[in-house]
Amino acid sequence: QVQLVESGGGLVQPGGSLRLSCTASRNIFSFKMMAWYRQAPGKERELVARITAGGSTDYADFVMGRFSISRDKVGSTLYLQMNSLTSDDTAVYYCAGALGVTDFWGQGTQVTVSS
Repeated sequence: QVQLVESGGGLVQPGGSLRLSCTASRNIFSFKMMAWYRQAPGKERELVARITAGGSTDYADFVMGRFSISRDKVGSTLYLQMNSLTSDDTAVYYCAGALGVTDFWGQGTQVTVSS
């Protein structure tokens, strides 16, 4: 069973930055795609950013250049660098990975943007 574990969430002021991390129980380069999703209270889960095994990335429209998804060189950790955060970014952020025909999810990390 593959496990994904997120970390790095917390409380940040508007305009601030956070870097989320996701570690996997297997090398993340083995996933055909990895992604960050988020779910705000009362809303559906939505895609934030994703990266393919080959390194191609794409982002949700609401990111507007503020976030960056990346991996470390050894394939141990997936990151989401988030800058210029607003209250609209408050949500639980989930790491997800596609392996074969199966999607795996982490438990999520809470990000709260508030003054």
